[in-house]
Amino acid sequence: MGTQHHRVYYFLQLRRGEGEPQLKASCKLPSQMYFFDNSPKKPKRLLLRLIFLLILASCSLFFFPRLLFCSSSHLCPLFYSFGDEEKLQVLQVGTRVPCSSPIPNNTICCDRSAFRTDVCFMRGDVRTQSYSKSILLYPGNNASIPAPATEERIRPYTRKWETSVMATIDELRLTAAAGGGGSGCDVRHAVPAVVFSAGGYTGNVYHEFNDGIIPLFITSQKFNRRVVFVVLDYHNWWFTKYGDVLSRLSDHPPLDFFGDSRAHCFLEAIVGLRIHDELTVDAERMENNKTIFDFRQLLDDAYRPRIRSLEYDEQQTSPWPSMNIAKRHNLRSSYQPKLMIMSRNGSRAIENELKLVKLGEEIGFIVEILRPDRTTELAKIYRALNSSDAMIGVHGAAMTHLLFMRPGSVFIQIVPLGTDWAAKTYYGDPAVRMGLWYVGYKILKRESSLYREYDKSDPVLRDPRSMAKKGWHVTKRVYLDRQNVNLDLKRFRKHLIRAHKYLVSKKRIKHGKEK
Repeated sequence: MGTQHHRVYYFLQLRRGEGEPQLKASCKLPSQMYFFDNSPKKPKRLLLRLIFLLILASCSLFFFPRLLFCSSSHLCPLFYSFGDEEKLQVLQVGTRVPCSSPIPNNTICCDRSAFRTDVCFMRGDVRTQSYSKSILLYPGNNASIPAPATEERIRPYTRKWETSVMATIDELRLTAAAGGGGSGCDVRHAVPAVVFSAGGYTGNVYHEFNDGIIPLFITSQKFNRRVVFVVLDYHNWWFTKYGDVLSRLSDHPPLDFFGDSRAHCFLEAIVGLRIHDELTVDAERMENNKTIFDFRQLLDDAYRPRIRSLEYDEQQTSPWPSMNIAKRHNLRSSYQPKLMIMSRNGSRAIENELKLVKLGEEIGFIVEILRPDRTTELAKIYRALNSSDAMIGVHGAAMTHLLFMRPGSVFIQIVPLGTDWAAKTYYGDPAVRMGLWYVGYKILKRESSLYREYDKSDPVLRDPRSMAKKGWHVTKRVYLDRQNVNLDLKRFRKHLIRAHKYLVSKKRIKHGKEK
């Protein structure tokens, strides 16, 4: 499922959090000046206090001019951050600190404190220059403080710890020009820009959501759609696939940074995207306390018009054209939950899938099989899962579609050998945060196709952890690309029965309240 298994060590660091450093205002003084003499001699104490005040005043006079501009990658002598009241806060000398919005006019500031991503902010006369891979900041005509001649460099993608993939992302130069004017603007925008790359692992649905769509929501939703997306590694198919979602984040057409050579001018730009955790929106790190439930609501709003169109088309071709689609769905028992099986072709397929369907029906589910491929319209997948009460699937990128399930639904993830940690981290934990009832079904050795291929004493079966230590390529080759599952249906049955009882009870409570 892409390279999200890459180096467990790095992710263990991430689990400790990416909180921003809390730095206190200070001015470095000689150590002997930090403490007053506690002797009863008042004249000496008074003299020490006067000396302390003089040194403090000297520090303030020396550093005050340097508060006017900060470029974090060059380690300027004094750094600052901006609070909610837009007041400058003096921070420790020589320390890298995050910069936060809003920043002063005529400024470039980069936050490189997070493990996963860098984000830079530009404010003033901001202009794109695609041929030089640059975004320029010119001092305004009425600027009392000219922008210093300096430069930041950034690859605007959310996996900065993975040097191999980051090498494929174009590097942008963010330059504060020393002179005024420069070339004119071909297109002037009245809204901010958010600049990011749609390259990297784009093509894998997990990475498309985790590294792209959700970070784009985190970074841009505060603009209430009054924002222009400026995109490196622009792919027409990507914008066709996610057009419904992008239209809920921006009212403006996206710009192809390299495909559009015109100079586009903005008053503000964010270069790079914020990211919190796997398939997650952390309310404590959002300016307006948005959560993953708000992101799911955005998906619901994005796909609803298309789903209505699909239902209308079905109604026109239905043998019961006068009967409403919703009424036809209600012909089934009010308490009969719908189970969706996410089917896979090739590796990690369920070998006894048809028997699993029969088992689900015997227990009391209405069972459907969903077989999406790269060309399947996302609105159709969303419709199928949003109308389901439970989903079963084998660990892999397709499990990302748990985002399409309603809170309170059941998500059963089948966990093949060698994938325990990844299954929990990438899908299990996010499912719980989304309000799903999550079941991680860890298969036994005899339920794996590898059981028929390797000797029972082989480390592949006996100790998958030792195999993982050999590197990602081994995990991928053995456990991801060459393993199928044959479920012990007697063992799996008890999980389905529990899920069915939970869902029926939930539906009865809901119907009771409605009555």
